[in-house]
Amino acid sequence: MSIQITTLSENTAAGVNLIAEWGLSILVEADNRKILLDTGTTFSAAHNAITLGVDLSSIDKIVFSHGHFDHTGGLLHILKVMKGPIEVIAHPDIWAAKYGRRPGEKEQYAGVPFPREAAESLGASFNLTNKPVWISDNIATSGEIPMTTDYEKIDPILYVKENGELQPDPLRDDQAVFVKSEKGLIIILGCAHRGVINTIRHAQKLTGVEPIYAVIGGTHLLRASPQRMDSTIAELRSCGIQRLGACHCTGLASCAILAQAFGNAFFFNNAGTRITL
Repeated sequence: MSIQITTLSENTAAGVNLIAEWGLSILVEADNRKILLDTGTTFSAAHNAITLGVDLSSIDKIVFSHGHFDHTGGLLHILKVMKGPIEVIAHPDIWAAKYGRRPGEKEQYAGVPFPREAAESLGASFNLTNKPVWISDNIATSGEIPMTTDYEKIDPILYVKENGELQPDPLRDDQAVFVKSEKGLIIILGCAHRGVINTIRHAQKLTGVEPIYAVIGGTHLLRASPQRMDSTIAELRSCGIQRLGACHCTGLASCAILAQAFGNAFFFNNAGTRITL
């Protein structure tokens, strides 16, 4: 089975005429399916798709990794290019009133930046579920990811507003896409808010596949402690991972640490990166 993964939008760009924008959008082509995980922040994914020769109208499904603006905001631009109905798989909590607030600062809205009706009027049909969805025999969404490690925590600056009050956001909507291949599992992350190792463990249990061939996407190690970095690297090594394409919320400093730890297995997964596995 040929598997091609193309990053349409990321904080940085890999080539001429590509737009860099804080956010993420990754196209997964496998098992005769084309799955778009996330849509970036605004128009970058739609623009970069044209530059890269990607036909967005051929996409079979869109998956939202979670309900933050930098992963959902580009949907309307994508839908306008597609000009046809498309199923969007997501957790019900994507529509929660999400906020970010750093100590001493005013909260800022961080949720989906458009009403559901706007997307539906352009052809989106939302499949909202907290359960895994098997898109094909070899491709599944994770559904809710259990938190089993003792060192992976939700970022404390993330909140959800309930009854006018800010409460810590448990990020139940955080999910990933899993692809079974002959070489092992390929895990495509949005932000891994609930932990990259928690996500890997859940993938192994859900699919029944132990070897991890590749992990690609945001790992949310941006503000990780040295202890968390050490534990994460040790677990990744124990999985026998052969390709690690970190980006977005991983942070450049953490990417440098991962690059040093994994050598040639590591690559920086910026906009325009296209790999065949």
